Amino acid sequence: MTVTPDTATARGSFADTLAVYCKPRVLIVLFLGFSAGLPLALSSSTLLVWMREAGVDLGVIGLFALVGTPYTIKFLWAPVVDALDVPILSPLFGRRRGWLLFSQLLLIISIVLLAFSDPAQSPWYIVFAAALFVATASATQDIVIDAFRIESLSESEQAAGMAAYVAAYRLGMLASTAGALFLVSGFESGLGFAKDASWTAGYLVMAALVVIGIATALIAREPEKSVVAAAEHTAHARENPLVAWPRPPMRASAIFSRATWRSSCSSSSCCTSSATRSPAP
Repeated sequence: MTVTPDTATARGSFADTLAVYCKPRVLIVLFLGFSAGLPLALSSSTLLVWMREAGVDLGVIGLFALVGTPYTIKFLWAPVVDALDVPILSPLFGRRRGWLLFSQLLLIISIVLLAFSDPAQSPWYIVFAAALFVATASATQDIVIDAFRIESLSESEQAAGMAAYVAAYRLGMLASTAGALFLVSGFESGLGFAKDASWTAGYLVMAALVVIGIATALIAREPEKSVVAAAEHTAHARENPLVAWPRPPMRASAIFSRATWRSSCSSSSCCTSSATRSPAP
């Protein structure tokens, strides 16, 4: 077969297209996509199967459609996530990675709480609160991952990063739906667990899978854009007199004397001239 310049170019471009998916930054986004897709079904479809098996009323199950509300209104606290630092974590790992670790720790806690909220024994509002906690932590993680992906990838890597993210997101959803049901069935039939204990064990395994996202956040580097923005924010805060805190405390006697002086001079014309000669308090 004769190799033409067009064929060589096509092979080269195809190899370059595949190579972008092996770049470390794209692989980081890939694993974060798995972490983002994992909790979605745990507070929705998989939980509904558990509730149905537990004999929960269909009317109550219908109310759990509201658990997905945080994914719809997450734009309300996205500016807070973008502007504020997480104490301890952000100074150690950076703003984006600090929020990533914080949201993933919340995910583990919330999934564990949901694992022990047996729908057959717990009141429905306890299960609802635990599921809402999972959804809120998951929505917060989505906010941070989107910002991390956009800031860490170059313009030529954005398409590959988004494709890797969506593919891994679907794999995470598959793990928390079919994978979770397979685990529950295995615990019940293979290991002899009771039905309720099988569901609890399955959810605990799902909580353990969040460690993949935590490990990814620890391995990743803070995006350069985030570092620059944090430095600019710190410099702006130093220049802003409103954040020049704490100030030296004033004695109560000094405060009282200044208040008395101002009230006595408020109606005097000479106070204007004396105030211009006096230093600003």
